[in-house]
Amino acid sequence: MDEIPQASVDKDTVFRTEKGLETYSYSFYNMLPSVSDGFRQDAMCDYGAVTSFDNFIREGAYSAELSSGWSWGDLRNINYFIENCTNEAVDESVRNNYIGLARFFRAYFYYEMVVRFGDVPWIDRTLGVDDELLYAGRDSRTTVMDHVLEDLDFACENISRTKDETGSLVTKWVAYALKSRICLFEASFRKYHTELGLTDSVDEWYQEAVRAAETVMKESGHSIYTGEGTDASFRSLFISDKPVTSEVMLASCADAGLAVLGEANWWWTSGTYGARFSMIRTFVNTFLNTDGTPFTDRAGYETMEFYDECQNRDARLAQTIRTPGYERDGAPAAPNFNGYSYTGYQPIKYTLDDTKYDAGALNTNAIPLFRYAEVLLNYAEAKAELGTLTDADWANTVGVLRARAGITGGLSAKPTKVDAYFQQNYFPNISDPVILEVRRERSIELALEGFRFTDLKRWKRGELMTMRWTGIYVPALNVQMDLDKDGTPDVIFYKGEKPTGLPASCTPVSVGEGTQQGLTGATSGNLTWSDNDPRVWYDDGRQYYYPIPQSAINNATLPDGTTNLKQNPGW
Repeated sequence: MDEIPQASVDKDTVFRTEKGLETYSYSFYNMLPSVSDGFRQDAMCDYGAVTSFDNFIREGAYSAELSSGWSWGDLRNINYFIENCTNEAVDESVRNNYIGLARFFRAYFYYEMVVRFGDVPWIDRTLGVDDELLYAGRDSRTTVMDHVLEDLDFACENISRTKDETGSLVTKWVAYALKSRICLFEASFRKYHTELGLTDSVDEWYQEAVRAAETVMKESGHSIYTGEGTDASFRSLFISDKPVTSEVMLASCADAGLAVLGEANWWWTSGTYGARFSMIRTFVNTFLNTDGTPFTDRAGYETMEFYDECQNRDARLAQTIRTPGYERDGAPAAPNFNGYSYTGYQPIKYTLDDTKYDAGALNTNAIPLFRYAEVLLNYAEAKAELGTLTDADWANTVGVLRARAGITGGLSAKPTKVDAYFQQNYFPNISDPVILEVRRERSIELALEGFRFTDLKRWKRGELMTMRWTGIYVPALNVQMDLDKDGTPDVIFYKGEKPTGLPASCTPVSVGEGTQQGLTGATSGNLTWSDNDPRVWYDDGRQYYYPIPQSAINNATLPDGTTNLKQNPGW
């Protein structure tokens, strides 16, 4: 009852008390992914086949008229708070704490804008209806990102909260984690996008990422969660109702009492509501063997059937997708080809195993937004790029993550040999085995958490978005397949006439001509999806940025018909 009613307060009431500042600050959190969408941030990426892919990667289908995201309301809310958080009735350290929080979210806002659009206007004050900045052009990337770094440094220095048992509030360590994320992004974007002419500043940004991550590693008290063993600890981070705060630094939390529930099960199991996102074989092949060697070093891996390819693998594979032994409602649950999976690699990272959660917004699990694992990976990648990653650094970052996943080899010393399969399929221009393995680890550890498309953009590997969507190996047509070897046939693939007289458990799937579901060979091979609907990544690189919405350009047009707000190249 002592909270300030937000709908009816005046400015003085809010800014003259610590409680008022706290209440206002809660509005910033609306910028973060929620339990309703935080689990589907990788819906558009290279390793997921979906029912219908985004027009952004469809030939000729995307334009400035369709673009979105040029929204500035959150920024205005933040700037208003910073401008007015000056009342000396509140202790200066308290005010600086909340200004630090506001600047954390301003840095987060601008990071998202730069990732999406590249150059954007830097605005650090509220604007009136006639303000000339409403018609301003875009500031340079260097100007904007220098200001973002200033905001991050202020946030790290002034946010006073160092512990939050709920896992739902920004702490000083979350600020350092965001700094490591943003600095790594900016360093690598500048390094690999040489057309920007910013390579002279690359090392400085990598070093900022290292220092920020190192602070979290040395001072935060966070650690990699191993409390449920090799086979359950990783997935527990994503299906627990309460954030596992030893590792999860910030999460979006459900609350059944407030009717704030998630949709992860609905999205990841429904044949109609979600995208039917199915991982592809090329990516699944990158999960290591338990001894730390590449799976693709196994003889005959190309024609290995589903059950066999899942054996003796990185334990995160069985905690990311359905593999033999997975159960729902206490019964075996093979990949579902009856209205969901296109490839046989069906994600479970965010889904609860009880089917009662499948039919709507019913999920009670929290969605991690910042994890200590990401900080370790940010540190490892930045040091690898700088050429300063030691064996001890490897052991304390990648080694720790792989050990949790049950991998036994290659934990204490950085790699010296390039995995040809991983290099050729993903990063043919990278010859450093350390950088390659750090990227593999990041791809697997952070899969489905919203990093992938941004990572591909900063590494300048957008063309991976057109990778062929392949699935499990099918040894023959018209043969009932027991995918998990539980004694019950799960699927049969056919061409031409549909098989009849099948057990209820066995789903017939056509891979004939003219269907989206295909096969790499005439009578055997890997499943394919959507070969008849190709994706595009333009040679001119325009898709590393979204176009400025045409409506925004129109709104910024001066009375004389000119505009300072210029479109991104190629759009």
